[in-house]
Amino acid sequence: MGVDLGPIVERKKISFEDLHGKSIAIDCYNALYQFLATIRGEAGEPLMDRSGRVTSHLSGLFYRTVNLMERGVWVAYVFDGEPPTVKEVELKRRMRIKEDAVIKYEEAIRRGALEEARRYAQMTSKLKDEMVEDAKRLLDSMGVPWIQAPSEGEAQAAHMVSKNDLWAVASQDYDSLLFGASRLIRNLTVTGRRKLPGREVYVDVDLELLELNKILKILGVTREQLVDLAILLGTDYNPGGFKGVGPKTALKLIREGGDLASTLKTLPAGEGLDYLSEIRKLFLHPKVTDDYKLEWRKPDIEATINFLCGERDFSERRVRNALDRLLRGWVERDRSTLEKFF
Repeated sequence: MGVDLGPIVERKKISFEDLHGKSIAIDCYNALYQFLATIRGEAGEPLMDRSGRVTSHLSGLFYRTVNLMERGVWVAYVFDGEPPTVKEVELKRRMRIKEDAVIKYEEAIRRGALEEARRYAQMTSKLKDEMVEDAKRLLDSMGVPWIQAPSEGEAQAAHMVSKNDLWAVASQDYDSLLFGASRLIRNLTVTGRRKLPGREVYVDVDLELLELNKILKILGVTREQLVDLAILLGTDYNPGGFKGVGPKTALKLIREGGDLASTLKTLPAGEGLDYLSEIRKLFLHPKVTDDYKLEWRKPDIEATINFLCGERDFSERRVRNALDRLLRGWVERDRSTLEKFF
């Protein structure tokens, strides 16, 4: 979800060639939820192995990682830790939506409405602890680094990018900018011609680069003021924001008021909102760690085959073909590294 800064932030169209050789941080929880929601059968059932274990998340993680790294994009995944206490309300809201979707999914199945059932099934996805451990195991066998965040994954990803340990964060949300990421890549996995949900309309989706310093300069605000602006719009910590306040209005209010505290005094229902200062601190001083290691290793082919094919019933032919592509990416990386010395 995240905050909607789209109407006011500048972005630059780029190509995959611009990302060749760059290291990109990806929030793995967001990615896994996406795979669980979209990689499903005709009636909305997830992919499973012969033992009934869900494998949609492994399929998505494996093939997406291969696709990106084959194109010279060196990905590192960040896993969420404990969510901030202030996020509990939003998490409970999402859980209620899932529970309601389960009921509607079962009703649609009974009526034989498969398209409707699939739509509700996408809303029921739950990421279990064993799924997370499977994802980490897969990444280890592929030689792809992953980092365990102490709290929010996007905050940790932004921290590593702000230290120049990684080049950019890849996300559809704008939250990483609030957490201080110097660069954000949008549409990394959805470029090309895409159909709008529920409509027979197709749009062209471009790869986009957003740079924090340029955005702040164009908007004429500081990062602190950008966070204040986002809180007015509504974040995962205060969904909904302030009624009637859109991106352009929020920008105007923050420019005039100077900061969140002063701006709140001018708004209806602007009293008794002390918790908003805690949200501000979460963005400006998030809980992150410097205890991580970013190392891309040559994939262990047989370990990956044993896990995906031997244990989870993936097609060995398809997995080996994908691993061949991954290895070609490694050869290209080694060649590029060698050429730098001559």
